[in-house]
Amino acid sequence: MPVIAVVNRKGGSGKSTLATHLAGHYANAGVAVMLGDVDRQQSTQSWLRARSFRHLPKSAPIVGWAVDPKRVLRPPAGVTHVVLDTPGGLRGFDLARVVAFADVIVMPVCNSSFDRESAAECFAEMTALPRIASGRCKVAAVGMRLDTRTKGAEVLEAWARGIKLPFVGVLREAQAYVRCVEQGLTVFDLHDAHAQVDVAQWKPIVAWLEPVLRAVHKPVLRGNPSVSRPVLPPLKFRDDQRVAVPALVDGDVEADVAVLAADPRVASALPAAKAANGAAAAERARPAAIAAAPHRLAGLFSWLTSPRFLHRNS
Repeated sequence: MPVIAVVNRKGGSGKSTLATHLAGHYANAGVAVMLGDVDRQQSTQSWLRARSFRHLPKSAPIVGWAVDPKRVLRPPAGVTHVVLDTPGGLRGFDLARVVAFADVIVMPVCNSSFDRESAAECFAEMTALPRIASGRCKVAAVGMRLDTRTKGAEVLEAWARGIKLPFVGVLREAQAYVRCVEQGLTVFDLHDAHAQVDVAQWKPIVAWLEPVLRAVHKPVLRGNPSVSRPVLPPLKFRDDQRVAVPALVDGDVEADVAVLAADPRVASALPAAKAANGAAAAERARPAAIAAAPHRLAGLFSWLTSPRFLHRNS
């Protein structure tokens, strides 16, 4: 399942708002989504509790998950998409664990020099991790709480271009987001005209996420020309066998024969087989040897459970 992690080590950057609205978007699209919270404050879990009292017929249920940051991140079964809200100050091993688990990382960035500097430092640390350096985990930035009357969007876009960080959209500063957080809603749950303006700002963000999420868990299978894989022949049956015995193709015949030679039914067939055609004839005798193996195991089991053996080892 695709995992989207909302990461920014600076507190108050809008991580919980972005995470809850991403989960709300997929829930309104009918997707079974889980909202995980790695933050100790558990902000998204409070939002989910408020949402549980709402009647939202067009929204699929959002599964809550309080993730223990000290344990391995494993989502519960039955969900299609996972959105993770992460705490501020994420760095070092904790940041590497989230990156190793995520398929997409979305960074909310506000338009201030402090926010841009912190986000650039976090992005530089993430790009050194193998999963992001190899392209298996994608990273993008979203401008948060921008005043549409200013040039904040242009400033953030130029900043992101300078550090080679994809910049996929902006969200304006609006009271709708404050109201939604308090009531357990998202702008996707509202139907007034003002909310539709905010919904429109999500279109480029979702448009960037869709092809990335579709490519998750579809690895390219690469063949190795130096490895030759034998094609197993079909199963062979014998009239006196109750089970099917596959024709074996490996060449370690003598080792297998030595193991089974103790059985008198197998040992009587081995000399003639070896004399006739050496290893090839012995290989033809192996199905009979294998067919006799269950009888040998049954005899061993009966001996181990015999009263004489049990009495001796009691």
